[in-house]
Amino acid sequence: MTQHRKKLPFVQAASRLKPALALGHPWIYTDAVERASPDLQTGEWVRVQCGNLHFFGLWDAQSPIAVRLFASRQRPNRAWVAECLRRAWRRRAPLRQDSKSTSAYRWLFGESDGLPGLVVDLYGDTASGQKWAILRRYSESVQRLVPWVVDALAENTALAGIVERGSEGPVLLRGKMPPGPIVISEYGVRFAVDLLHGQKTGFFLDQRDNRRTAGEWSQGRRVLNLFSYTGGFSICAVLGGATHVTSVDSAGPAMAAAEGNFRLNGLNPAEHDFVVDDCFDVLERYHGQGRRFDLIIVDPPSFARSRSQRSAAQHAYRRLNALA
Repeated sequence: MTQHRKKLPFVQAASRLKPALALGHPWIYTDAVERASPDLQTGEWVRVQCGNLHFFGLWDAQSPIAVRLFASRQRPNRAWVAECLRRAWRRRAPLRQDSKSTSAYRWLFGESDGLPGLVVDLYGDTASGQKWAILRRYSESVQRLVPWVVDALAENTALAGIVERGSEGPVLLRGKMPPGPIVISEYGVRFAVDLLHGQKTGFFLDQRDNRRTAGEWSQGRRVLNLFSYTGGFSICAVLGGATHVTSVDSAGPAMAAAEGNFRLNGLNPAEHDFVVDDCFDVLERYHGQGRRFDLIIVDPPSFARSRSQRSAAQHAYRRLNALA
């Protein structure tokens, strides 16, 4: 291990980061790099020092996050990555106790599971029983880990295919592509999911428990669901006893998919409203009309993709919530 440390390029992090890094924070931003070996390339392993702390990380020359940290005792290898995936698989065991109730969930939570910059969602088709793993990278540097991750995914469970979703479209990494939209189950609620073209990895699995909670709060209420996408919150609200649900999204195809998901769950979309429009415009219009709701769900996309957009985003969030 000593020899590895001598051979690896070197990064010196600002001492102000030491308390956070000691607690496990996995990022070092570019402005916190005090010294670094010359000519570092994206995806190159580096040895990071911050005071008396030492870490192994991957350098990213293209991101505001210069280094993502992975380990302190050894440079990660195939076996180390495989163990991260096994631990993540064991942590999700409670979700697999009733696969008919919930067949889709996040398998790998990136930083929380020790592999920063990578997420993997698992989707089980309720009709065929086949499963697909959908991977997303949030840094070019972690590309070097992807072959190890693919091997580890296949070792843990039988998968029909492993697909990476990115800015250039879906890429098959192993097995076969899904044949089209599949139907998943989430606490018994059914959703048709397009794994190849839907938002994120196909569906917003991270909102699973929030959708169930919204359903529990909807009994006897009129509900407005903003940025509703394919109707996840809306369906849970109706199944939870909402008297009427208005779903709003600017994407026509998402609204059409939402109506399809209503029918998939034995609900009549004609009894509810599906509005294809800008959510801000709709709120302004409803406010002017004096229209009121008992429960409003506001789940907007990110309004800031860089620090320069932060002020405008904060203004938009304030306006959105004030209107709601």
